[in-house]
Amino acid sequence: MGLFNLFNRKVEEKQQFDDFSMMLAIPKEEDDIKEPEIIINRLGDIPEISILSRKMQDYKIEVVIEYKKNEYPLIFYPDSFALPDFYRQQHLFPDVDIHKLERAESGLMIEMLFGDDSLESYHLQLKIANGIIPDILALLDISSEKILSGRWVAMAASSDVPPAPRYIYTVQAVSDEDHVWLHSHGLSRCGITELEVLNSTRDTYNNHYNIIETAANRLLEAEEPLKHKEPLYLARLSEEDYLVITLIPWEEAVKGYAADMLGGRRDREESHNRNTSAVFVYPTEEDYKKKKYKPVSIYDEILKDNPIYMISNNETNRMRALALERINYVREAITSEENQILVKIGLTVDDEHKTEDNFHEHIWFELLEITEDQVRGTLTQEPYYVKDMHTGSEGTYKIEDITDWLIFTPERRLSPDDAYLLED
Repeated sequence: MGLFNLFNRKVEEKQQFDDFSMMLAIPKEEDDIKEPEIIINRLGDIPEISILSRKMQDYKIEVVIEYKKNEYPLIFYPDSFALPDFYRQQHLFPDVDIHKLERAESGLMIEMLFGDDSLESYHLQLKIANGIIPDILALLDISSEKILSGRWVAMAASSDVPPAPRYIYTVQAVSDEDHVWLHSHGLSRCGITELEVLNSTRDTYNNHYNIIETAANRLLEAEEPLKHKEPLYLARLSEEDYLVITLIPWEEAVKGYAADMLGGRRDREESHNRNTSAVFVYPTEEDYKKKKYKPVSIYDEILKDNPIYMISNNETNRMRALALERINYVREAITSEENQILVKIGLTVDDEHKTEDNFHEHIWFELLEITEDQVRGTLTQEPYYVKDMHTGSEGTYKIEDITDWLIFTPERRLSPDDAYLLED
């Protein structure tokens, strides 16, 4: 099989189940996207990328690359641009940047088929965008309907640690007078179902959003997609209650609601009718055995109390690596009395609670002091699995015990993912 056929073969192998991940890179200078050879050369200069095949198809460049021993089909082509009103602006832009973005008329489309590791694939697509367009202005993640700052893209691309899984998708809240319909965009490119919560309300949709976000992060890590009506443990809600969700195909889910309800069958005629599932819960093991699922709203009162959502070891390790990679931002921020800083510490749970998957409880402390190798802080919440510590307890821990941090400035809240904003 010739090199020119390699692209089509790779697409056919993957596209049975996955969508292309589509991103439109907006350059500060349009000359940066006019020459195909320059784009190809810059692509080849990105570390760890090898170009296996390339060809021009009309005005499109079709490429297969190898990255970390995996192959990825890519398509590049120039496309017109107008700033979408409904896209979520994920990052803050300095005024000069947003003005340039409003005047921009074209960008470079980057279409890519993800590999088995969705987070690594997403990180790779950011590296490609940053590598082929110098000083990128912004990146429209069309798959998730999200606008990303060019400065954030540059920081993420230069990191050894992938960004948070939540960047892969967006959860949109569409509302009318009575209901809120939550639904995701961006998960299909990862070979998994989009997620929804039906019949939410203005008072409860934030808590239901947390359920979708936690579920999406877990599904992105799973070795196999979660089957419909299978259970997935997400959180401990109280001493007695656990949040176990299941996914129901949208066609079945909407049968329990009026056709003209927001998110009902009437809203599915032109969109949101492919590869999307509604989130429901199994309150008991008996309910699971009978496949008797119920809406997430049955837990609305308990969800007000900030349940502890299960975070996998892989995600904890990623968060920890990024928090430590950018810990110097915390060291700088604590020098200002205007800032409040929280650090998340992995506390060793009591012996009776220890299991292979439950060895640490990750919980927030208000930071009081940071040295070269230690932090001192005050516990801000009550642990579930550490009986001798309570809200207000003070402790000193090693820097490497930190798994996340938050900086609250007078203007905004910043996490390791948003650290580029501290460089103004």
